[in-house]
Amino acid sequence: MNASLQNSFALIGRILLALLFLPAGLSKISGFAGTAGYIGSVGLPLPEVAAAVAILVEVGGGLALIAGFGTRFAAIALALFTLVATFAFHNYWAMPADKVMIQQLMFFKNIAVVGGLLALAALGAGKLSLDGRRAAA
Repeated sequence: MNASLQNSFALIGRILLALLFLPAGLSKISGFAGTAGYIGSVGLPLPEVAAAVAILVEVGGGLALIAGFGTRFAAIALALFTLVATFAFHNYWAMPADKVMIQQLMFFKNIAVVGGLLALAALGAGKLSLDGRRAAA
C-alpha cells in the first residue's frame, strides 16, 4: 500500500473510532445524573467519579484521535476504558435469555473496537496528524 493511501486510511480510521467516543462523552455531560445512576445500577463504586472519568476519557480521547495528538496514549486509554466498560455493562453471560443476543453483540463489537484501538496504538497516527507533524520536524 502506498504511503499516501496508508496515511489517508489512518486519518479516516482515527475519525471513525472517535465517532464512537466523542458523541457518547458529550451526551454524558448533559445527562450526567442519568449516567451516574446507570453506572451505580450495575454496582460500580463511586458512580459520579466514574461518570466524570468516562467523560474525560471519551471526550479527551476522541478529540486526541481526531487531531492525532498523543494518539498511542489515547488509543491505549480508550482501549482499557472500553474493555472495562464492556465487562461491566455487556456481561451477556449473566443476562436474562431475552437480553443475551443484543448484549453479546455489543460485547463482541466492543472487543473489536479494542482491537482496532490496539492496532492504532501499535501503528501510530500516520503523517496526517499532529503526531506525524512533530515526528517530521
